[in-house]
Amino acid sequence: MLLRLPTSVSEAQECLAEGAVPVGGATLVWATWQREGFPELAMSLRELPQANVIGAERLGAAVLLGQIDGRVPDVLRRAAGTVGTGAVRRAATVGGNLVGSALRCLLPAALVLDARATVLESDGVRETDLAEVVAKRPLLLNLHWSAPLACAYRKLPADAGAPPPLVVASALHAGDGAGAGEGGGAGYGVRVAVRDGYEVFEGAAVTGADPEETLESLRATALGDLPAAAWRVVRPQVLDLLARER
Repeated sequence: MLLRLPTSVSEAQECLAEGAVPVGGATLVWATWQREGFPELAMSLRELPQANVIGAERLGAAVLLGQIDGRVPDVLRRAAGTVGTGAVRRAATVGGNLVGSALRCLLPAALVLDARATVLESDGVRETDLAEVVAKRPLLLNLHWSAPLACAYRKLPADAGAPPPLVVASALHAGDGAGAGEGGGAGYGVRVAVRDGYEVFEGAAVTGADPEETLESLRATALGDLPAAAWRVVRPQVLDLLARER
């Protein structure tokens, strides 16, 4: 297997055109390659600047989970810190987790930030939403978002071999909550995303004077389909987040 390490977007495009298979830390594909055979040509983005940025409003796809620190919103930092073991976090990448993993541990955190994705295709770079990233698995270059006013994250403990643990992420945004409600305007918005099993549910609402009304608005979204056990985690997290607004 020949591994290419492009240092520019144009070089990465050439690799794609040549049929290179994208690979990050290979934590998810190595066993498959050993079983089914290695590709002739692979490509890593670890030398591409656009895929290695870490900042308050941007995170590269080639960044290792173990490198994610206080430069990003706390909801992303904490999500990355709960993935696997230290050895896994020293090899696994942001792109591999979001695009290649069935668990997508970073997805709830990215959703509540209302993150957008920059992806690379053979004909150029474009921006898309996380729904397309999950469904079509393009080559992810980076994520970008508007920094939230506050955010929160909780992952329940789980035994080895048990179903995926419940994950609840939330973020408070200025204005309409980065798309939280219709019509925009002044005020605040809250976004919530929950991983229940292998499914991820999300919802958003414009906040008001009564926190209970905000919770009811969230129940009117896809979050309303969550079981009561999940809402026992969602409710206090959202109320704590709303308390920071006042």
